Amino acid sequence: MADAAETEAPEATEAEDASGDDLSEEWQSMVGEEGSDGQPGAAPERILNQDEIDSLLGFSMSDEDGGDKSGIRAIINSALVSYERLPMLEIVFDRLVRLMTTSLRNFTSDNVEVSLDNISSMRFGDYLNSIPLPAILSVFRAKQLDNYGLLTVDSNLIYSIVDVLLGGRRGNSAMRIEGRPYTTIERTLVQRMIEVVLQDAKSAFEPLTEVDFALERIETNPRFAAIARPANAAILVKLRVDMEDRGGRIELLLPYATLEPIRKMLLQQFMGEKFGRDNIWESHLATELWSTQMEVSAVLDEIRMPLGKVMDMKVGDTFFLDASSDSAIELKCGTVPLTRGRMGRLGYNVAVRLDAPLTSRAKKALLRKA
Repeated sequence: MADAAETEAPEATEAEDASGDDLSEEWQSMVGEEGSDGQPGAAPERILNQDEIDSLLGFSMSDEDGGDKSGIRAIINSALVSYERLPMLEIVFDRLVRLMTTSLRNFTSDNVEVSLDNISSMRFGDYLNSIPLPAILSVFRAKQLDNYGLLTVDSNLIYSIVDVLLGGRRGNSAMRIEGRPYTTIERTLVQRMIEVVLQDAKSAFEPLTEVDFALERIETNPRFAAIARPANAAILVKLRVDMEDRGGRIELLLPYATLEPIRKMLLQQFMGEKFGRDNIWESHLATELWSTQMEVSAVLDEIRMPLGKVMDMKVGDTFFLDASSDSAIELKCGTVPLTRGRMGRLGYNVAVRLDAPLTSRAKKALLRKA
């Protein structure tokens, strides 16, 4: 009997443990349903992992690979103004491509094709960090706009221009020697090409406004070609120059500060578009102003007297003025004095001969009244 009791006791203990586990699981599920605030039905608190945090803030690896930008980075980059808000700029650079095609053909005596790859907007510091070296960077000044721009020539185009100008054979790619600085001859030849491009840029802007682009200096280190703050926005124009089997890229960078003086012109949808001005209406308004009728008073003299005395005036009362037949008469339009003159007679009419021209203040007042 003792053995039977001992056998039944462990079975009872196991049953109690099983029921205790079930109660514990039920209790945990109830606690989970109540949530951290003790409210039934509330969802349990969830902790974000690092990938979700990076995605929320917009610092994921897809941004570096050219993916979509969101979060804080999108807010930062939203300060950049898209070049598409300056429609006339595309027309200017299309004209530049046509001019460069002709001028570079004359410069190299070779078959040159210039094409516009793209126009983009980016920060100046990002562009300096993205320039593939070695390259030649030319800093030029826009005189009328009182600011600077940057023109970059990559190594492929440098060696191609040198090869073409020094009589290299056609059909052979330009020979590149890495790890050495550009020689004086190479820099001089490329400088001549840059001057041709800047002259074409002046001609491209000429229908819009007169701008002279003057070459300031040539650099090979991007750190010495800083013409704006790293965070400043700029417009980058990438041009492709092909000479049969040779060629390279020319990149023209213009900070928005450089284009700000002619921003209204670049906002035009087509050449000659007017903003808030109509020549026909202006001429019509001027014609109507000249034919406006104005009432002019000739004042002999003015005296001051109390209002009560004026109210007591009756027919037949007399008051004396200090003016004589030779006194100067002041001409007024309302309360605005115009000029002075002398009283006389012209035929059967009393006339006034002017002694002085209209003052500038009087002219402005007359225009306001008209």
